[in-house]
Amino acid sequence: MAVEGNESQRPHVVLLPSPGMGHVIPLADFAVRLAAYHGFSATLLTFSNFDSPAQAALLSSLPSDSVSSVSLPYISLSDLPPDSPIGVHLCVLLARCLPLLRDAFLSFQNPAAAFVCDLFGSETLSLVRELGVPGYIFFTSNLTRLTLGLHLPRLDETIDVDFEDLPDPVRLPGCVTLRGTDFPDPFRKKSHPMYAPFIRIMSKYSDAAGILVNSFEEMEPEVLKAIREEEQVEAGRPPVHLVGPMVRSGSDETDESGCLEWLDRQPADSVLFVSFGSGGSLSTEQMQEMALGLEASGQRFLWVVRCPNDKEKNTAFITTGNKDDPSKYLPEGFLERTKDVGFVVLSWAPQVSVLAHAATGGFFSHCGWNSTLESTVHGVPMIAHPLYAEQRLNAVLLAEAVGITIRPRAREPYGIVGREEIAAAAKELMQGEKGKALRRRAKELQEAASRALAPPGGSSYKVLQGVANKWKEGASQHVASD
Repeated sequence: MAVEGNESQRPHVVLLPSPGMGHVIPLADFAVRLAAYHGFSATLLTFSNFDSPAQAALLSSLPSDSVSSVSLPYISLSDLPPDSPIGVHLCVLLARCLPLLRDAFLSFQNPAAAFVCDLFGSETLSLVRELGVPGYIFFTSNLTRLTLGLHLPRLDETIDVDFEDLPDPVRLPGCVTLRGTDFPDPFRKKSHPMYAPFIRIMSKYSDAAGILVNSFEEMEPEVLKAIREEEQVEAGRPPVHLVGPMVRSGSDETDESGCLEWLDRQPADSVLFVSFGSGGSLSTEQMQEMALGLEASGQRFLWVVRCPNDKEKNTAFITTGNKDDPSKYLPEGFLERTKDVGFVVLSWAPQVSVLAHAATGGFFSHCGWNSTLESTVHGVPMIAHPLYAEQRLNAVLLAEAVGITIRPRAREPYGIVGREEIAAAAKELMQGEKGKALRRRAKELQEAASRALAPPGGSSYKVLQGVANKWKEGASQHVASD
């Protein structure tokens, strides 16, 4: 049941997502859920360095009577090397925002009952503790990724070689077996510019009053069991709370391309949706192979095409306003040959609306966690094509433990997935026996996700209710002491 009330009388939560829609979206959804179901007002703090039209549209769609946003003043990063990874920019930005964060807290008329940052923001926790506010981490990825992160400082001390060079797989409590080559990008080589900053970030998780994870019990039951056992024996380990799946509703999406009308004319479960997230970029060669593989598969497809990039797989994360035409990088004659079965959208599509559509029967995805959860809550099985960050780890988890994903083989550990592999995976997912089994499993998880969030008895709902009550009690005690 939704909660109504005057904003000034509601307990107040402040949330600090890292830049990027993959971080802002789940924190915004979390803020809306806190307001609608648990009686809070919320303020999202964003970074003016990374303002974008997509972010502005999302923030303007939030309920203004209970969720507001404040853009922190511009923070200079001009001293950083121009070729430094985006992760370095994020870490430096969060470290340099502390004076602005203090000013923001002191400016609020309604004092904060709690502070929530995302997985990059652990260095802000000591400041909010100094201000007398309990600080929590909202972990926008899964329990397996969290387990790896929590064990990373210890692994760093005990393993001398780069993780990608380990001859044997790594076995973490409750987790699917991982090879070092499946670790997130910054973890595979100790010389990576983000390796040392991530060690520092993870070592400061102990400053959190709790870790809120965007997953749910049925998604990773064995990992959750192992985490609970570790919490019993490791002093200082902050408690982990599963509060997901937090996904955007799609209510702010528009369809300027006409792809939803095209889907209306397709049979149920017949279309393979192909998209690689808000930040993903294919190389020129991979884009060609993807096109020819989709064509060879003979399956209906809806493909969000972006301009390729041969240097970075996450270039779209920081590139806006590119006026180049992505369709000119497709194979000659591709659009004409596939016009009866395919629909190509340039740059952006209303992803949630597409995944919710009855005609969508599969998702060829980069396996970013937001996209994974959006696919899960709509019961759509996947083909994994991980590009960067922790997406390779997610692909292993989804294929080998969760059981909703086909993972085509690349020509080398980080190489091209060929047209034959793409065509075979598309056929199998959309028409094969394995595809039918994955679809049944995806429908089971869809139902489980719905149950987890449902009030009053859903597992994630009850967990968040418990955390929310703790915040309210703390706010009441603070008011009483004043």
